[in-house]
Amino acid sequence: MTPPRTQQIPVVVLAGFLGSGKTTLLNHLLRNRAGTRIGVIVNDFGAIEIDAMTVAGQVGSTVSLGNGCLCCAVDASELDTFLETLTRPSARLDLIVIEASGLAEPQELVRMLLASENPHILYGGLVEVVDAAEFDGVRERHPEIDRHLAVADLVVLNKTDRVGEAEQERLRRTVAELSGPAAVISAVHGRVDPELLFDPALRPDGGEKTRQLTFEDLLREEEGDGHDDHAEHLHAAYESVDFTSDVPLDPRRFIAFLDSRPEGLYRIKGFADFGAGDRDNRYALHAVGRFLRFVPQPWARGEQRLTQLVMIGAGIDAEALRNGLTACRAEPTESLDPARTSADGLDTPDAERAMWGVLRYVQQEPEPEDVREEAAAEA
Repeated sequence: MTPPRTQQIPVVVLAGFLGSGKTTLLNHLLRNRAGTRIGVIVNDFGAIEIDAMTVAGQVGSTVSLGNGCLCCAVDASELDTFLETLTRPSARLDLIVIEASGLAEPQELVRMLLASENPHILYGGLVEVVDAAEFDGVRERHPEIDRHLAVADLVVLNKTDRVGEAEQERLRRTVAELSGPAAVISAVHGRVDPELLFDPALRPDGGEKTRQLTFEDLLREEEGDGHDDHAEHLHAAYESVDFTSDVPLDPRRFIAFLDSRPEGLYRIKGFADFGAGDRDNRYALHAVGRFLRFVPQPWARGEQRLTQLVMIGAGIDAEALRNGLTACRAEPTESLDPARTSADGLDTPDAERAMWGVLRYVQQEPEPEDVREEAAAEA
C-alpha cells in the first residue's frame, strides 16, 4: 500500500535591500492573513532585535515556539533546523516566510530550500522588494541588485507614491529588463494582495474557535472590518486567468507550454488530466516563477475528469494563455493495432512515454518511517 503523501508547506523568501520595505510588506501579509497560519524566520544581522520586535507580536499570534515567539533570527547554517521545527504537524502552519537580511544573497537561501531534504516544504518563490524612490542610488551602491532581480520570481516595486507616473514607468521597464520573466507589480506601503503569494486557508474544523485573541483580531477591533481602505483595490495589481478542459492534455505539449510560459506569469496552480498517460491519477500542479512540481493524486470514484488551472501574474495576456493551453489538449490518433489503442483513441504506450517529461517534476514519496513519525506526532 502506498503511504499517504506528506502535506507540504510553501516557503516564500522575502528579499530586498535595506529600507526597501520588506518588513512593512510582511506585516501587511500578517494583518491580512485571513486565517492562514504563517510562520516567519527573520534572517537579519544588522537590526535583528528591531526587525524581530516589529513582527513578533503578529507572528506570535499564529503559533509559538519554546521561547514564546515564532520570529527567529537565524543565519543560513541554522535554516534547516528551524524549518524542521516549523514544519512539525503540531505547528499546523500553512505558510512559512523567510525575511532575508537586507545584505543577504537571496539566491543562496533559494538554493538551500531547493536542495533541502525536508519532505514537508515546497518552494513558494523569491519575492524581491525594490524601493522605487531610491532604486537608482541603491543600484549604484549595490550593483549586485541586478543579480538579485535576475533570480526573482516576483518583484514588488514598492513606495511608488514617492515617484511620478513617468518615473514609475521608467523604473518598471528597467526592473522588468533585469528580472526577465518575473512578474513586476507596483505597491504602496508594501500592500500586495496576499492571494498573490498564497491561498487562504480554509479551516472547517473547530480548531480555531477556542484560541487566544490574535493581533489580526485586535486590529479589526481598533480599526473596524474595513481598516484597509485599499484592500479591495489590491487585486488590480495582478490578473488571474482560469482554464478548464474536459479533454485530456497532451503531456509533451503541456510541458512545452510550461517551459516557455510568458513573462509576468508568476504562479500556476490546479490539476491536470493526462488521459491515457496515467488513467489512475490526476496531477496537482504547483509552479512559481521557474519552479515546477507535479503531485500525482488518485482520481476519486465517479469524479469528473477535468483539467482545472489558475494562472496568476502581472501584465499577462489572458486570451493568449487560454489559447496556448487549448492547443495542449490531446488529439485522438489512429492506431493500426486496436489492442494498443485506449478508449479515447490515444496510443497508450506512446502516451505513457510522453509522461516522462511530467514525471521529471514529481518528487519522490517520503520514506515510510517519515510518514509513521508524522502520524505519531499528530496522534
